[in-house]
Amino acid sequence: MAKLTLRDVDLAGKKVLMRVDFNVPYKNGVITDDNRIVEALKSINYVLDQGATLILSSHFGRPKDGPDPAYSLKPVADHLATLVSVPVHFSEEAIGDKAKAVIAAAKPGEIVVLENVRFYKGETKNDAALSKQFAELADVFINDAFGSSHRAHSSVAGVTEFIKPALAGFLLEKEIKYLEETVNSPARPFVAVLGGAKVSDKIGVIENLLDKVDSIIIGGGMTYTFYKAKGLPIGKSLLEEDKVSLAKELMEKAAAKGVNLLLPIDSVVSQEFSNDAPFKTVDEDGIEDGYMALDIGPKSAELFSETVRNAKTVLWNGPMGVFEMDNFSKGTFAVAEAMAEATTKGAITIIGGGDSAAAIKKAGLSDQVTHVSTGGGASLEYLEGKVLPGISSLTDK
Repeated sequence: MAKLTLRDVDLAGKKVLMRVDFNVPYKNGVITDDNRIVEALKSINYVLDQGATLILSSHFGRPKDGPDPAYSLKPVADHLATLVSVPVHFSEEAIGDKAKAVIAAAKPGEIVVLENVRFYKGETKNDAALSKQFAELADVFINDAFGSSHRAHSSVAGVTEFIKPALAGFLLEKEIKYLEETVNSPARPFVAVLGGAKVSDKIGVIENLLDKVDSIIIGGGMTYTFYKAKGLPIGKSLLEEDKVSLAKELMEKAAAKGVNLLLPIDSVVSQEFSNDAPFKTVDEDGIEDGYMALDIGPKSAELFSETVRNAKTVLWNGPMGVFEMDNFSKGTFAVAEAMAEATTKGAITIIGGGDSAAAIKKAGLSDQVTHVSTGGGASLEYLEGKVLPGISSLTDK
């Protein structure tokens, strides 16, 4: 890391503002997955052990017009209190005198959770006045919210203009370490597995990785834009018509660079987007009119798994099919199992957040790969080679 981390500064007696990503799934009054909170505990406990007063800020959901009780961080603060052994105070404001009063009442070694930063309209506009108000709450800033670091928002990037030092937390450091090392100095063979619905979401990633990988595996809905570019029938499968020539270009670039670009050789198809609809497996040239592909077929699953098992570094971003439906989850789960097998053979295996993280969790294999990223959008932008504002704005070493 070229940035200062929380190890580099004496935090004793300081007020420390830490941006975390507590945007956890919440349904019927229950947090259904607390992974993002658990992942932040290493940094949280470190700051508390140093004898600092810790102030946590986060967004939660997408409130439309200012404060909305449905998006309050209070339930998240209550859940955090069950995971730590110190008092957790909640401030109903994220800035201003009310927040300052709650912080002043907290003792060193205690936590204050601020209300949802997106209750303030300036947050997503990186408003300087709001950024300054966040900065006024503390002596030191830590960013440990990798999942939000691709956003130039007030609580992530803007705040660093008004508070120094601005440090990287342990989770942020870990994310960068894995993504940086994976992409820039991988053990070979290096295989990227890219899935999901749209080619347009992954163009930048494919182009950036073509110079770095030995093989790229393409799966999911974006397959069929590549099929169309090859002149294969796709029925009513997902298609980005305006990206067909680009898909052709990417295949040509891969060939020119000696990168093995693998597309599915069979697909599981159905006439309806439903788990209850009849389905069948067809070869790459066999998708009939009226049918849509919803998963890769068994031959593809074996081909892809074999490639992954023989790799020394694997990066996976995007499912192979509609894994939320059991009948169309087999391809995605086969890749997940191959990732776990590759890990046991000594490979570095990285899951790039988002749907892939959900898929590996659903397969029960999250703890059997090297690293599961907490940031889908952020890891994608990082893999495209983009500068992430939440990282570039931190204090240099």
